[in-house]
Amino acid sequence: MKIACLQFSAELGLVEKNMRRADEILSHTNIPSNLDWLILPECAFTGYNFPSLDHIRPYLEPTAAGPTAQWAIRTAQRLHCHVTVGYPERSSEPFSSPSPRPHEFRNYNATLTVSPSGTVLLNYRKTFLYYTDETWSLPGSAFYSGSLGNLGGVTHGICMDINPHKFLAPFTAYEFSNAALAARSPLICVSMAWISALEPDELDAEGTAREPDFATLSYWVQRFVPVVDRCKESGAAVTIVLANRCGRERETGYAGSSCVLRVDGEGVKMYEALGRAEERCLVVDTNMRPKFQLATNI
Repeated sequence: MKIACLQFSAELGLVEKNMRRADEILSHTNIPSNLDWLILPECAFTGYNFPSLDHIRPYLEPTAAGPTAQWAIRTAQRLHCHVTVGYPERSSEPFSSPSPRPHEFRNYNATLTVSPSGTVLLNYRKTFLYYTDETWSLPGSAFYSGSLGNLGGVTHGICMDINPHKFLAPFTAYEFSNAALAARSPLICVSMAWISALEPDELDAEGTAREPDFATLSYWVQRFVPVVDRCKESGAAVTIVLANRCGRERETGYAGSSCVLRVDGEGVKMYEALGRAEERCLVVDTNMRPKFQLATNI
């Protein structure tokens, strides 16, 4: 399978400019004619760090029908591949009355996945919300595990989904990882706007911008310990795609480091990872041998 992660620095609220930036990066990428899946970050074109419902309201998009959906359909048809991209969703379902927000529709932090023909296959709503989401979004009902067209069986989530619920559940609950195990998904995909522990200025420092954030990579791997353990026991293989963004929004810096991992009987291997501040489209062929062994005993 050929998988691409489009990592770039979106500017908050500049939707058209961000789409042009994504298109520009794709135009300078050697995209294979048989690409299977292009994955973009959480809230890819609107940006993520909106401080309130009032701030994000102008950028909410109708379910699978706004500017992000149009871009996804157009790009999927042009590249003849599946496309997954994050966006802030305004559903057509109003709050029931009485409600503290009787004139508001239900909003979700969502991703849209379309087929190579442009057919909408999935509108997934983030299940575990980060505190930034809670100012404007409702939680989705469950992680997604199921078939996604020609991609086969997939478990899909958004960023905070891989963390313990509200950071209150035990670290070892592994809710998302266990959901993937229960579904026996050979492919796991997470769209992200994962924040870096570094200060924003450190992310751009010469000599580090093109290096992955290894602390972040290590943490992501930790969140899939049940998958790692099962693969070691059974010899099964699972591909994990972590598609993050980079750059900064106000005081927030993002960790970049988008990567594609292979988990099998030998542990965790990495095909490749992008740098902390690297704007690029990473293309990986999972039929090839991974470049790095990340862990053999977690």
